[in-house]
Amino acid sequence: MSEVKLTAETRTEFGKGAARRIRRDSKVPGVLYGHGSDPLHLTLPGHDLLLALRTPNVLISLDIDGKTNELAIPKSVQRDPIKGFLEHVDLQLVKRGETVTVEIPVHTEGELAPGGNLLEHVLNALPVETEATHIPEAVTVSVEGLEAGASILAKDITLPKGTKLAVEEDAVVLQILASQAEEAAEGEGAEGEEVAEA
Repeated sequence: MSEVKLTAETRTEFGKGAARRIRRDSKVPGVLYGHGSDPLHLTLPGHDLLLALRTPNVLISLDIDGKTNELAIPKSVQRDPIKGFLEHVDLQLVKRGETVTVEIPVHTEGELAPGGNLLEHVLNALPVETEATHIPEAVTVSVEGLEAGASILAKDITLPKGTKLAVEEDAVVLQILASQAEEAAEGEGAEGEEVAEA
């Protein structure tokens, strides 16, 4: 797993006006918390942070005010719903060797059995426990030849060494559904009938 280095500054101004000023300077307000320490309010470089967050669960090495270095992972990212720019980020403090619970994306490979079957991602991301500096970027699951009615459970997914499930083993991650086109005409009948008034 790659480690991204970012330079951060502590901030003392809070509120919407301060946040707007920070974003005008192409920076992003954030909070670093964890390990029982007081939350540390930071200003982070917007473009570099945006690039870093393209990797799920990226490990960020923060140089804070040129004085301290901390490791963190993103826990919550707020984006503008229309323009998509970063509005705020919450970072969780981690230490090397520490176990963290994160969600890793589930990718699929292979073709389903012929016949118009549909693949449903019940879980888009799999909750796992893993070492903070070795978080897997994703897990890949083969759906080759699976037919309607088949499902893949959490326990069926091979995890990288040092990573274990943080969800029930029998949790459904993927399932294969039959095409629903034939069922569209069904379900009509009692609807539309008027109830006689007494």
